Amino acid sequence: MAAPFFYIADSPIVNQSLVLDEENSRHVVSVLRMEEGEALQLTDGKGNLYQARLDHAHKKKASVVIESSTFQEKALYRRGVAVGLLKQSARFEWFLEKATEMGITDIIPLITDRTERQHFRKDRMMGVLVSALIQSQQVWLPELLDPIELEAFPWEHWSHASISIAHCEERVKIPFAEQVQKTIGDKIILIGPEGDFSLEEIQTAVSKGATEVSLGETRLRTETAAMVAAALLVQIH
Repeated sequence: MAAPFFYIADSPIVNQSLVLDEENSRHVVSVLRMEEGEALQLTDGKGNLYQARLDHAHKKKASVVIESSTFQEKALYRRGVAVGLLKQSARFEWFLEKATEMGITDIIPLITDRTERQHFRKDRMMGVLVSALIQSQQVWLPELLDPIELEAFPWEHWSHASISIAHCEERVKIPFAEQVQKTIGDKIILIGPEGDFSLEEIQTAVSKGATEVSLGETRLRTETAAMVAAALLVQIH
C-alpha cells in the first residue's frame, strides 16, 4: 500500500528535516494515527516529490525526515480550460476538482456579459485544487488565475496555442474532438457561462484566432461542457 500523500506548499526543508503545518500534523497524528518511523510522501505542487518518515509525532508541529526526492518535469504541453463563473459555486468547485484530477494545467475563470455570479473566493478554490492534487497523487498544481473579463484574456500567453471557443449559437462549428486531434502543442478552450457567450464575445475570440467548436448535439450545463472539454484535452494528444 502506498504511503499517505501530503501537500506541503512552501514549507522550508532544513537539513533534510521538515516541520509540517498544523493541518497536516493533525491529519498525520490524530486522523491517520501514524507512528514515528512510518513512511509518507510529500509534494510542493511544483514538481517535487519527497519520500519521508515521521520523526516526531506532534498534533500541531509534527516533523519528518526527508529520505529522498525526485523531480517530475511539467507536461510537455499545456492543457487549459477558461470557463464562465457559475451562480452556484459548488458546481464550479466540482469542475475544479475533476479538472485537477485529470491533469488540466491551466484554469481561467471568466467574467462574461452573461455572468450572474462574480464573487470568487480564491483561497477556497485553491483548497479544492490541493485536495484533488492529493487525491490523484500528482506533483503539479494547476495554475488558477483570478477571474478576468474576456477582453483581459491573456491571448499573448497562448499565441502559439490552439484556441477554441465552444458555444450554442447557430454558426459554423467543428467538433471539438476533431479540433483537438488535428492540432499539436498547447491547447485551451473557452466555455461560456449559464446563458452562453454573447455574439460579440464569440466574434472577439474568433478575431483573436479562436476556432468555433461544438461539444455535441445536446445543450450542456457549463460545468458539464467544461468537463467534456477537459476530458478530450487530456485524452487526445
